[in-house]
Amino acid sequence: MVDQGRQAAKVAALVAGGAVIGAGIGLLFAPQTGTEARREVRRYAKKAQLQATRWNRTVQSGVKEVMDRSKSLIRKDDETVQIEAA
Repeated sequence: MVDQGRQAAKVAALVAGGAVIGAGIGLLFAPQTGTEARREVRRYAKKAQLQATRWNRTVQSGVKEVMDRSKSLIRKDDETVQIEAA
């Protein structure tokens, strides 16, 4: 039992050490600084927001158009029913 605990501790230490070493290597070979990365993320977020706004407007106008067409069809059906009833 004691050996298993030691083995688990060794494995955990190796995993943690590997994660730290991997993060350090990643920072050393990063293609841009943190400031540049944040700037790129901000630009991407602004572009995504603009695109979402445009898409939202397009969807809203499409839904409005469908609703208007549906209302006009319902009115025509009501008029037809009233004419037939008269």
